[in-house]
Amino acid sequence: MSHIAENLAQVRAQIQAARSRFNRKDDVQLLAVSKTKPVALLLEAWQSGQRHFGENYLQEALDKIAALPDKGIIWHFIGPVQSNKTTPLAENFDWIHCVDRARIARRLNDARSDSQPALNICLQVNISGESSKSGVSIDELPALAAEVSRYPKLNLRGLMAIPASSHIFEEQQYAFSQLACALQALQQDHPSLPLDTLSMGMSNDLDAAISQGATFVRIGTAIFGARDYSTKNPLRNPT
Repeated sequence: MSHIAENLAQVRAQIQAARSRFNRKDDVQLLAVSKTKPVALLLEAWQSGQRHFGENYLQEALDKIAALPDKGIIWHFIGPVQSNKTTPLAENFDWIHCVDRARIARRLNDARSDSQPALNICLQVNISGESSKSGVSIDELPALAAEVSRYPKLNLRGLMAIPASSHIFEEQQYAFSQLACALQALQQDHPSLPLDTLSMGMSNDLDAAISQGATFVRIGTAIFGARDYSTKNPLRNPT
């Protein structure tokens, strides 16, 4: 067993333990955050059954998508969405997690091909009100959701957040509970939409996120190791 396979097994075991601890009957998907990592490591993860991969940098992600065709990989973009990048994002990804402006949603819809299934969208919420982070406020969320729900090539699935860092479990839970409540409110306002997704929780707050209903947890370092941001070629050792 490779070290990637071992790491995946440990993370999956942690997810399962949290599901049992908090009596979660529904599924919790592992989103492997593979930014800055070479294709060879993604392939190892794929060989261990991992299918959901999250990328932050568009060009790096496009290179990886091209290098790993026909693998049944579900590609998630979890980085900031820039207006001038919406066309390749709409054309190449299955999920976009960080939509926080109506204009971005419109551009993604317009760029999505009629031959593709609707693009799965999560709206990013700045749940802790940090000026350094993107996302709409809870108060702004209903208007944005109503706008996104109008677009036929977008499939509004739920919400995403990166709360302020805390090592106190109860503080982590509180932030995630706010996002869960926001999703419940949207479900009441839009009963016809498949609002079933809470993209929240990383390595240091995974348990708290699962306790509050996370359906995707975004884990990178625990699977692939520490990131090397000096790496210029994420395609080294492609297979």
